[in-house]
Amino acid sequence: MKIQGTYTAIITPFHNGQIDRKALERLLEFQVENRVDGIVPVGTTGESPTLSYEEHIELIRWSAEIVDKRIKIFAGTGSNSTAEAIHLTKEAEKIGVDGVLLVSPYYNRPSQEGLFRHFSAIATSTSLPILLYNIPSRCGVDIAVDTVKRLVEKNKNIVGIKEAGGNVDRVSQLVEGLAGDFSILSGDDALTLPFLSVGAVGVISVASNLFPRPVAALVRLFLEGKPFEARQLHQSLYPLFRDLMIETNPVPVKTALAMEGLTDLEFRLPLAPLQPQNLEKLKTTLLRTKEKLAKVEHLWA
Repeated sequence: MKIQGTYTAIITPFHNGQIDRKALERLLEFQVENRVDGIVPVGTTGESPTLSYEEHIELIRWSAEIVDKRIKIFAGTGSNSTAEAIHLTKEAEKIGVDGVLLVSPYYNRPSQEGLFRHFSAIATSTSLPILLYNIPSRCGVDIAVDTVKRLVEKNKNIVGIKEAGGNVDRVSQLVEGLAGDFSILSGDDALTLPFLSVGAVGVISVASNLFPRPVAALVRLFLEGKPFEARQLHQSLYPLFRDLMIETNPVPVKTALAMEGLTDLEFRLPLAPLQPQNLEKLKTTLLRTKEKLAKVEHLWA
C-alpha cells in the first residue's frame, strides 16, 4: 500500500472542556472539500496526551463517521505502553480506519531492540497499514534507519514513516535502504519541499488545518514533475510554516483556526495560550500568507 500526498494532522476542538463534535464536523468537512488525501486524528496536533482513553476512541469513531470514507484516516494509536498501543490499534481497526500512526515510545526511552519489539508487537496484532512516527525532539529517542529496515523486513504492514527528525540526510538514507513502495512523509511543513526533493512522497501537515488546498497543491505539483511551481507555493507558505511553531504545537495553529472562526480557542493544560507578542506576530503572518497565496492562486485553486 503506497501512502502519498497530503494528510492533515487535525486538531482536537474543545468547548467547555469537552470534545466539540460540531466543530470537528466543520473542520473535517473543510478538509474533505479542499481535497486533502486524508487526515490524522489524535496525534501531536490533536493533543493526544491530554485525552482520556475513552475520548481517544470516541474521537477516532467520530472522525470516521464524519469523513465516511471520502478521504483516508490514519489514526494516532501510539503510546509508551506497548499494551495500550495494541488496545488502541485494535479499537481503531474495529472502527474501520484506513491505517494507524504509531509514535515512538516517549519518556521511557527504549533501546533500538526495545523499539523493534514494541513496533513488531503492535504490527502483529493488526492487519492495518502502519506508519511509524519518528519525532526525537518530543520522544527522546530516534528510530534508527537500520531499525526501520528490520521492522519493514519483518512486518509487511509497516508501510511508511512520518519523519519529523529535521534531517534531510536521514530521508536520503531511508530512500536508499528501503523498497520503492515504502512511503516517507514529512512531519515538518517547512521541510516538506526539501524532503520531497530527496524521495519523500508527502506530508502529514499542521498548516493544512488552515490552508489545505495550497499545501496539497505543493505536494501534488512536485510529484507531477513541477518543482518550480511547488517552490513558489513553498515560499508563499514558508512564513506561516515557521510561525506555526513559534510556540508549542498545536497552540499556534489552534489560535489561527480560532481567528478564522473554525473552533473555540480552548486548550487543555499544560498547554496555555500564546504570549501576546507571538499572538500579534501570528496575526500578521496569517494576513500576509493570504495575500501571498492570492498572487499564486492559479497554482492551487
